[in-house]
Amino acid sequence: MEAHTSQRSAASQSSNGRRKRDGGFSLLELVLVLAIIATLTAIAIPRYQGSLARYRADLAARRIVADLALTQSNAKAASSSRSVMFSVSNNNYQMPDLLPLDGTAGSYMVELSEKPYEADITSADFGGDQQIIFNGWGIPDSGGSVIITIGSEQRTVIVDAESGKAKVEL
Repeated sequence: MEAHTSQRSAASQSSNGRRKRDGGFSLLELVLVLAIIATLTAIAIPRYQGSLARYRADLAARRIVADLALTQSNAKAASSSRSVMFSVSNNNYQMPDLLPLDGTAGSYMVELSEKPYEADITSADFGGDQQIIFNGWGIPDSGGSVIITIGSEQRTVIVDAESGKAKVEL
């Protein structure tokens, strides 16, 4: 029994007489790992926030383009004029001639200041006003633009005066 114990203690010592560690991490190793994680996090968070702002700006701009196309299409289908009214002060726009997509009463309204967009309408100008009207053939009364901003990201939606086609400019 005594020989077995001396073999174990001899096995746990290195050739220079120091005792080997059996497992675990030292406090220094843990502090170094935490410092590396903190540094990577400090680098990653601003990049993530920037990419999130770009995504939301693109999403809001594409939503405006889609809703302008919907209004234009609805004007053609009904052979009657349809409008989209932008409110810079309220960060929303509405289409009073269309029903909301969720089936509730009232007019179709999009709040850009709410999730998922969380955007600000910086300006909306369609021939001097904040409203675009598509006639029964889907032709707009004027061309114009809507500028939306999220943080440092900005997107401009341009509506062609001839065709009424909307597109996003970066």
